[in-house]
Amino acid sequence: MSHHTPRALIAEDEPILAAALAHALQRLWPELDIVATCPNGVEALRQGLALQPDILFLDIKMPGKTGLEAAEELAEQWPDGIAFPHIVFVTAYDEYALAAFEHAAADYVLKPVNDARLGKTVERLQQRLGDSGNGTATATPAAAAATAGSASDDNMVRLLAQLQAMTAPAPRLHMIRAAVGNSVRMIALADVVYFEALDKYINVVCQDSEALIRTSLKELLPQLDPQQFWQIHRSTIVNASAIATAVRDEAGKLSLTLRQHPAQLRVSPLYAHLFRQM
Repeated sequence: MSHHTPRALIAEDEPILAAALAHALQRLWPELDIVATCPNGVEALRQGLALQPDILFLDIKMPGKTGLEAAEELAEQWPDGIAFPHIVFVTAYDEYALAAFEHAAADYVLKPVNDARLGKTVERLQQRLGDSGNGTATATPAAAAATAGSASDDNMVRLLAQLQAMTAPAPRLHMIRAAVGNSVRMIALADVVYFEALDKYINVVCQDSEALIRTSLKELLPQLDPQQFWQIHRSTIVNASAIATAVRDEAGKLSLTLRQHPAQLRVSPLYAHLFRQM
């Protein structure tokens, strides 16, 4: 078995907190090599792809891209054949919120950094890196998410959903109002096959028609019933009842075919767990 020094990237827009986290990690895990400290989500994405560390410590709220957005884009752009990093979200949420995350067994640390809690995270990371050959595993995000052993991916997806629900609570929608020329078209959510993000708009795709609405998926998602509408990609939300099949290609990447609609939709590795066999 080959071994290498575990490598980590820290993304935190507050320099004092970034330094505190780095120092705490050096105390708790002297072997850990912190290869970069990034001041925002854009840099975290760029450096993450360039340096391919084993672990990412991502602040939830950063300029440019949030930690959640950086994680999603990293999963989509991560090169095949390289082990996807373990992600630890850094949050400023209160203990009540964190209690919910504990049940998801996801990795996170609370700002300001607490050595006792960070120590547990370090133990989890060391266990997971040990299980995957000290960071030398070769599973891709898609392959990792497709296996029963991808607990960290499952946990991260649950944490993402919980954080997204908490950070953007909103009343549920029943109808979509889309402007078409001089009129406003009323679209029942049950008629929507999928939503597709297009720059500053969302394309609302129904069985036999489409319409644009000016909003973002981030704003729309909390207003949808999570049992009915599933986010399957950073740019796509699908009506679960419209899904016919989920097909995995030779590289382990998933795509969906739909009932009564010819489109095929790509599934991000972060959401591949939605299509595991029951």
